[in-house]
Amino acid sequence: MRFDGESGRTSAPDVSVVVAVYNTMPYLTTCLTSLVEQTIGRDRLQVVAVDDGSTDGSGEELDRFAARYPETFTVLHQANSGGPAAPSNRALERATGRYVFFIGSDDHLGPEALERLVTAADRWESDVVLGRMVGTNKRYVHQAVYASSAPDVDLFDSELPWSLSNTKLFRRDLVERHHLRFREDMPMGSDQPFTLEACYRARRISVLADYDYYFAVRRENAQNITYRSRHEERLRCAEEIVDFVAGLIEPGQRRDAVLVRHFTWEVAKLLRKDFLDLPEDAQQQVHTRIRKLADQYLTDGIRDRLPADVRLRLAIAQHGDLAQLLDLVRQQAVGELPPVTVEDGRWYAGYVGFRDPRLSLPDDLYDVTDRAGEIMARLVATDLTWRHDPAGNRVLTVTARPPWTSPGTEACGPLRIGVGELTVDGVVSGGRDGTVVRADLPADELVRAVGSGRQVVRARGEGSGSRPVPVRAERRLSAPRVVVRQGVRLHLVTPTVNHKGQVIVAVTPVTPRRLIARLRRIWPSGGK
Repeated sequence: MRFDGESGRTSAPDVSVVVAVYNTMPYLTTCLTSLVEQTIGRDRLQVVAVDDGSTDGSGEELDRFAARYPETFTVLHQANSGGPAAPSNRALERATGRYVFFIGSDDHLGPEALERLVTAADRWESDVVLGRMVGTNKRYVHQAVYASSAPDVDLFDSELPWSLSNTKLFRRDLVERHHLRFREDMPMGSDQPFTLEACYRARRISVLADYDYYFAVRRENAQNITYRSRHEERLRCAEEIVDFVAGLIEPGQRRDAVLVRHFTWEVAKLLRKDFLDLPEDAQQQVHTRIRKLADQYLTDGIRDRLPADVRLRLAIAQHGDLAQLLDLVRQQAVGELPPVTVEDGRWYAGYVGFRDPRLSLPDDLYDVTDRAGEIMARLVATDLTWRHDPAGNRVLTVTARPPWTSPGTEACGPLRIGVGELTVDGVVSGGRDGTVVRADLPADELVRAVGSGRQVVRARGEGSGSRPVPVRAERRLSAPRVVVRQGVRLHLVTPTVNHKGQVIVAVTPVTPRRLIARLRRIWPSGGK
């Protein structure tokens, strides 16, 4: 064991920054530089860094900073412990500041971060202060809690449960009074119990959204522990954090307000696409253990606040068998809705378990009525045909199969189909072969809408709240190329399907040069 950079400080610093380090070069240099350049000043700052058995030169880099700033840095070296919890706990034992702040050794701070955080904590007498975090290199950081600065934030009535990393300012008296430490039995997520209990016991929690305080970095090699963790570790940590919340907070709305985050993220994310790649015995174990969590803690109050896809996933995990769960995960991984049933003005997606008597799950789990306009527009073309309307005008008839079935068409609402500025009402009809949508696009109006070039045929349902959706085709479709006259000009109009599987209309003006070239292709010898 080696101790370097022992401080000769005679008074307690305002803030102790804890840095748990394991193989984070060259990011570590940026992190430490951002600390020594803080506007709070090194005389008000203590950095306690623990090298957790690094092999990439991180330990030597810590020693270099300790030698250069001996009154600021305390550096400890130890054998690798397998995670950030043990080095963080060891650093806490050496912290002497009025406040303590935790930073990942691959992250860095804005220059004014610590000064602003300490000033706010002193002004508002806060026990915990969050400064806005931003992600770099496509690192995701949940932003809802940073919507605005607030001197007083309620753990149970805010977005705080979605931001439980330890990268915050904590009053050290709070930490020591309740002997808050990191869970060394959790290889990932060990900071969540620490942060949650600190916020639960804090007299006041504050948020600062007026500055970029913390820059969370996703390494180029994606080696942050969160990104490389294994499924079993994620499952065990999900169980640990849910059990911890249940032991800390009494049953009821307050517990539910926290657990909704953990069921949405830590639990439900175990049942995404990568779940399909696990061996069958591992899949069965994950399924069994998630079912147990749901049976113990998944209340109606939590279910009502879950996103629709998560609510259904957990319902199948709790009440279905492994085969049904795998089928649902496959359906959701595709990212497209299965066939939809329309009844009594409500829209239901045909995911696994819909009206399956073995499960008896409520239809509400499959209700996608709020997406009706979007669903209506997801048409698959089955035919493109030129014909003449009753007035004798040539029209392009687009026939499509919609992604819903319905005993009637009254629930379908308006559906517009068109090209560019040209849109017409789609006619929905039901028949022996299912629901069909047809639209007649007048040829002369197609020419005006497209001009010269090509445009995609699009559909839009009522209330979709988004741009029109391209009409697609599952096979190559085309209608004959036709000549359309507008005044003295002629145009070739070609309905077909592009390389993306989208139905398009191409319009090409017939110029004398093109006409002559075409005639020469037909009669290469000049007609002789």
